Amino acid sequence: MKASHLIVLLFAFIGGYHLYASDQVPGAKQEQPIVLVGGTIHPVSGPDIANGQVLFDGGRLVEVGERVTIPTNADVIDVAGKDIYPAFIAAHTIIGLVEIGAVRATLDESEVGSVNPNVRAERAYNPDSEHIPVTRANGVALAHVVPQDGLLSGSSAVMMLDGWTWEDALLKDAVGIWLNWPSMVVLDRPVVTKSREEQEKAIQEKLRQLDRIFDEAEAYRRSQLGGGAELRTDLRWESLGPVLEGKIPLYIRANHVSQIQAAITWVKRRGYKMILVEGRDSWMVADQLKENGIPVIVDGIHTLPARRWEAYDTPFTLPAKLSSAGVAFCLSPTESYDNVRNLPYEAGTAVAFGLSRSEALKAITLYPAKILGIEHKVGSLDPGKDATLIVVTGDPLDIRSQVEQLFIQGREVDLGSRHTSLYEKYLERHRQMGISP
Repeated sequence: MKASHLIVLLFAFIGGYHLYASDQVPGAKQEQPIVLVGGTIHPVSGPDIANGQVLFDGGRLVEVGERVTIPTNADVIDVAGKDIYPAFIAAHTIIGLVEIGAVRATLDESEVGSVNPNVRAERAYNPDSEHIPVTRANGVALAHVVPQDGLLSGSSAVMMLDGWTWEDALLKDAVGIWLNWPSMVVLDRPVVTKSREEQEKAIQEKLRQLDRIFDEAEAYRRSQLGGGAELRTDLRWESLGPVLEGKIPLYIRANHVSQIQAAITWVKRRGYKMILVEGRDSWMVADQLKENGIPVIVDGIHTLPARRWEAYDTPFTLPAKLSSAGVAFCLSPTESYDNVRNLPYEAGTAVAFGLSRSEALKAITLYPAKILGIEHKVGSLDPGKDATLIVVTGDPLDIRSQVEQLFIQGREVDLGSRHTSLYEKYLERHRQMGISP
């Protein structure tokens, strides 16, 4: 009897959960050439083109310029007075891995345990998430979806925000392995129960654990190369192989200056590639980052200063400081799943606090593409790249502008969302009441 009740409850939950899946139908594969004419083209990789034309076919950009060769069977779309940009890339998100923060069954961003380099974020990605259509509406078409928590969280993937399944949406898997750098700060406050010596000992033990993990992974790799017949397969060390070989980087989350410096020293000693993520204090060690060629994924700037003595605009000026120091960087959204749509506005804030507009635009298009290793496909409007682009009514960094069309690999994507449905619903209420919008 109890078992039957549990089965009923399970199906009731599953049915209820699917009611929250987005209603938008994924775009159909491009079947004929499309030409956008009359708009101002912003390639990002080169100068703007006023009253230009963009031709794409088979999901790829064919020609971009003042005039293109228009095929006889092309669908010509007049976008006069509009602006054409490459679609935006959210460089650090958990969109598609988390639906409702208070419902455990919808949380797939982290795995049990501390050492999980074998976890693959794309396998847990939910293409029906309600957060995805809302995000697309602001021109964000690509998301670097990453695992969370533990010491080694797993590998990340770049997902296109359109598709029936995670396989459809996948642009690039195994982008890198994610490492959460241990805290290096010793606290001296009344609420802290551990002594200074105990805290320092715990920090050193974490660092020794990190070395042990990678020592084991390297020993495993040497055994593989030596053809060890008795070697038992370990998926954790298998997944770290590309890092040890220098094929993919370690994405290291670190904020405090002591964490960042320790991480730089560690990767130099071990010979690994590193990309710094979050990097709140990265401006303090900009010279070290530039010297070692370490890019920074700035984890959102719509936040508060970390210390009482810091100026209110410390987070807002971080991109400008990194740019001035010559550090490769890109911007990611402050809220990593439910407010990814605010990415272009964070870039706009960076402009207001010292970053040039052209650099801000690159920080959410071309620069994340380069850091993530997908610049040959996306990030700018160059022939041969994917036709992943947006048509906007003005400056996309300005909240007053509207994205009117979005194409992902040539597929026109439905820009409807839960937000637009509610807007239309209550707009109709006002019409019925005789109130002019």
